[in-house]
Amino acid sequence: MALRPGPTNTLTDVAGLRVGHHQRVGDGWLTGTTVVLTPPDGAVAGVDVRGGGPGTRETDVLDPRNLVDRVHAVVLGGGSAYGLAAATGVMARLADDKIGFPVGVVEGQVVPIVPAAVLFDLGRGGEFRATPDAEFGTSAYDAATAGPVALGTVGAGTGAVAGGVKGGVGSASVVLGSGITVAALAVVNAVGSTVDPTTGELYGVRYGLPGEFDGLRVPGPRERAAATAPEPSPAAGAFHTTIGVVATDAALTKAQCQKLAGVAHDGMARAIRPVHSMFDGDTVFALATGVDVPLGPPAFNDVLAAAADAFSRAVVHAMLAATGAGGFRAYAEICPSAVAGWCRR
Repeated sequence: MALRPGPTNTLTDVAGLRVGHHQRVGDGWLTGTTVVLTPPDGAVAGVDVRGGGPGTRETDVLDPRNLVDRVHAVVLGGGSAYGLAAATGVMARLADDKIGFPVGVVEGQVVPIVPAAVLFDLGRGGEFRATPDAEFGTSAYDAATAGPVALGTVGAGTGAVAGGVKGGVGSASVVLGSGITVAALAVVNAVGSTVDPTTGELYGVRYGLPGEFDGLRVPGPRERAAATAPEPSPAAGAFHTTIGVVATDAALTKAQCQKLAGVAHDGMARAIRPVHSMFDGDTVFALATGVDVPLGPPAFNDVLAAAADAFSRAVVHAMLAATGAGGFRAYAEICPSAVAGWCRR
């Protein structure tokens, strides 16, 4: 059976997940927060951090050797380390809903487990300290829906830039022949580029499912040159970071989730070059919502392969959906001839 995307080709094709965004643009602001909410009982989770300058919260708890095996939300955001404050707002909302790890003797005494990762977008809207806070987290929580994920210059991707081209939020999903769904959400904000300097095409296009990127064309020489113009050296302060989530409705152990997060980085590396630099804090979380017996090696290997490709595809969708902001132009604006015949399916 040929692989096919889920109904929305986004992360919420994994049943039980919801995604919400909140952003602020203008008056010095160009940043935002994205929250991924799990089912009330949580999801088994893992994480893999590979960038040289990460900004994270609650990643140690995801080590397979440690006690807690489920998380209740994942927060992705702008604002560098300041933006980690958004997770506090999500945690408060979960606590109000009595969702979390039970720690007390009275029902409802819980500690929500909310890992987070942030990217560097400081000053891109004009004000260096215009960064997400707890209210961004509560607003993203309140906006969360199980419907199609909004893509492009939204949420955590509002201030994102990759290789000098406007980045953003992208997502993709796939349904395997076994019926298992695997999906990814990527917030693309990289020192490296997503554009092949030889052709002007997005690196990750080759990993699309049948028909997914039909209609995309090789841009003309002038467009290609504009899309691959070098960005200022990282030494000049061009910090970035690509972050994201991969998820499946299969049942996995914490160790398997950690492996899943690691393999998603392979998908990142196929779609962004260079990747995992000392000026990126590249981080991927993995979520598994299944409640049956964890997968055996052959079926798990299929999930791993699908996750890597889904992350590559999510990077492409982020770049195609982005719109210009903060003085940065989007790929579709720089290379109109490349996208004129394409529409997202």
